[in-house]
Amino acid sequence: MRFIALDVHRDFCEVAIKDETGLRLAGRVRTSVEKLELFAQSLSPDDEVAMEATGPALAIARILEPHVARVVIANTRKLSAIAESKVKTDKVDASTLCELLAAGFLPAVWAPDEFTRSLRRRLQRRSKLVRSRTRAKNELHAVLARNLKGRPPVSDVFGKKGREWLTTLELPADESETLGCCLREVDFLDSEIGLIERELGRQAMSSQEIRRLMTVPGVSLVSAAAFVAVSGDIHRFTSPKKLVSYVGLDPRVRQSGEGPARHGHISKQGSAEARHMLCEAAWVAVRTPGPLRAFYERVRARRGAQIALVATARKLAVLFWHLLTREEDYAFGRPSLTRRKLRALELKTQEGWRRGRYSGPRVHETKKDREREVEFAEQIESAYRRLVEDWQPKPPKSGAGATRGRASSRPTSGKQRGKASVPNPAL
Repeated sequence: MRFIALDVHRDFCEVAIKDETGLRLAGRVRTSVEKLELFAQSLSPDDEVAMEATGPALAIARILEPHVARVVIANTRKLSAIAESKVKTDKVDASTLCELLAAGFLPAVWAPDEFTRSLRRRLQRRSKLVRSRTRAKNELHAVLARNLKGRPPVSDVFGKKGREWLTTLELPADESETLGCCLREVDFLDSEIGLIERELGRQAMSSQEIRRLMTVPGVSLVSAAAFVAVSGDIHRFTSPKKLVSYVGLDPRVRQSGEGPARHGHISKQGSAEARHMLCEAAWVAVRTPGPLRAFYERVRARRGAQIALVATARKLAVLFWHLLTREEDYAFGRPSLTRRKLRALELKTQEGWRRGRYSGPRVHETKKDREREVEFAEQIESAYRRLVEDWQPKPPKSGAGATRGRASSRPTSGKQRGKASVPNPAL
């Protein structure tokens, strides 16, 4: 059995090998499919390979996995032995990685499947396009502010009426060029974002997890897809606390000795995009009648709006864990709102662009039905408020029942029942 480490670069990989004879450097391998396949054929089925989590790491791992026992992709944030080394070269990094792999101290990351990887890439691309569109819109608003045009008379400057109003403005020649450039850029980015959302809609139609999360009020296609892309297989989290820690919504804790633990701000570890999407979903959820709004208002009264919003985002992450692990839809959802979400999801795809191609239940709700759903959500919210107000913490145990072990357990059967426990003479 050998331990092999690759220090991956764009053009080559530095190779280090450790076996029963010791650690040695094995030269470089070109980072190409042909050379990597030739290198994989030289490995043994019981070998273990490690590399850092870089851009080509997943592609290299797919080539090597059929030929070795295990491929470990190391978490670069926890490799302080490499990042903080005084002498940092490709050979030293590969050697250190190989030593950590052989000792079993290499922190690995989870490798997602192809569906999750494609979902992540599309969401990252959409996020970049949305930021570019926001910059173009801000630049147009800056042109209006520089020329003292005041607040636009319409709610959406980039809509039909807003563009008609922009054509009536008298601006300098360079400012008119900037305004036209911003409008063309916004139109182009809108079309690109629409194409990505169409593909996201197609993936969501084939994913039961995404459609299940969309039953929660305030959770859109992008929010649900971002959560599924970050979490991946939800069953790898044994508890909701681990999921909350994975997305970085858990508070920092500092405690040493006999002093009390000090809790600080959230750790912000993991995907920042997932936290952003959870907060965006929380903003909408707290405006909808239901338990989430009652929870937000209760925390806001004590800690303020911002902390209450982050707490609601954390509550959403816990709720998502329970929905996905139990394979159940949200019990307090609004059916008409969920049907509209699914219909909009189908309209984003090429197969459902025509009106009438709705695969869901053929229920046409009326205004009275929607009002009844809102009334039911308000009743649930009031019930949650009463539950919180009436809840009382259990008093701490005292006496023998407060101790762990035999004193707090049921009496055993036979001769031991009723007998006093004999203290340990060694104590």
